[in-house]
Amino acid sequence: MTPVVLREGGPGVEVALPAAVASALTAADIVTAEPRSAGVWRLRAKDIVGVANVGGVQLSIKPKIPIARLLFLLGYARNPHHWLDADVDMGVEDDLVPAMAHAFERQAEYAVRRGLLQGYRTVDDSLPVLRGRLDVSRQTGRRFGLALPLEVRFDDYTVDIPENQLLLAAARRLLTLPDVPAPVRQRLRALTARLADVSPIVRGTQPPRWRPTRLNRRYHNALHLAEIVLGGNSVEIGGADVRISGFLLRMWRVFEDFTTVALAESLRGHGGRTSLQDRRHLDRDNEVPIRPDLVWSHGSRPTAVLDAKYKTHGGQTGLNADLYQMLAYCTVLGVRRGHLLYADGQRQRSHSVRNSNVDIVQHVMDLTLPPSALLRQIEVVAEELRQDSAT
Repeated sequence: MTPVVLREGGPGVEVALPAAVASALTAADIVTAEPRSAGVWRLRAKDIVGVANVGGVQLSIKPKIPIARLLFLLGYARNPHHWLDADVDMGVEDDLVPAMAHAFERQAEYAVRRGLLQGYRTVDDSLPVLRGRLDVSRQTGRRFGLALPLEVRFDDYTVDIPENQLLLAAARRLLTLPDVPAPVRQRLRALTARLADVSPIVRGTQPPRWRPTRLNRRYHNALHLAEIVLGGNSVEIGGADVRISGFLLRMWRVFEDFTTVALAESLRGHGGRTSLQDRRHLDRDNEVPIRPDLVWSHGSRPTAVLDAKYKTHGGQTGLNADLYQMLAYCTVLGVRRGHLLYADGQRQRSHSVRNSNVDIVQHVMDLTLPPSALLRQIEVVAEELRQDSAT
């Protein structure tokens, strides 16, 4: 396996690759691949981080921000009420997969330390004796008048419940990834052995749903990490010539999820209603869809709108399209100020649109700051949104 290491947004690296591998990476929008000479390509990371195995090449893309901060952004977006930086022990790891594996293993070990969680699950079975209740439709449809076996349905108190199925699936997923430290890999194998009586999730199906309750409280952090491992953040792309498999995170989605959830939390308790990914239309014929990241409304009247942008705000170059987009949002929603929130940049700026009463404010966040400082930045933006509702 040929290792290739890139850094998000960093300089390109020249590597010898088969054309099919370079083409697959480009088609999956993971990197840009520029041919340099026969069999040599210049690879440059975009806004995806993680690891992937691609046709005999092990690609590792390191994020710009600290791993601990990345895990905080991921975790807070899923569990804003209880997620703290101290909740996730990632050891001394400074790469995404080792840190994720370590954090999950520690939380999973805590979750199952007092024994596997059990719950009731509805089971359909064919038995020689009656258990639970007889399923008449299945009995008549399958047995054609025979007395035995009985088609029954009953509630079984078991460890084979969604919470344990998610832990098992995440552990097995992590065991397929490279760079998981040997001690962590050993403990993950021990976890899967402990979950031997739990049904594996069928490949290609959606992970089971679970609901936070008092009874499964000790599982909460482990389950949120399991969902990150298993969810839409994992990438597996099959092609005719080259297969890409691994664990990759699209940083624009990580940033967007964190900022919108954190802003919604900050606006909670101030009246109104927050809509994320608010689907509307630009035109009266409803032919041109728009989808602002966050809209805050009071009654039926929108009062504030914001879009999160995982890019650097450092002037006008390349960012004019963001301003045009926000102007369209403000026009459709009938609000006087629109907000753009960037993941990096120099300073906040405000633009007053000619022949219009619309102002567009460009905010900047520093994602390298500790969690408490990140949330204070969010609170500053939320306060401006609250001021919009007062005008």
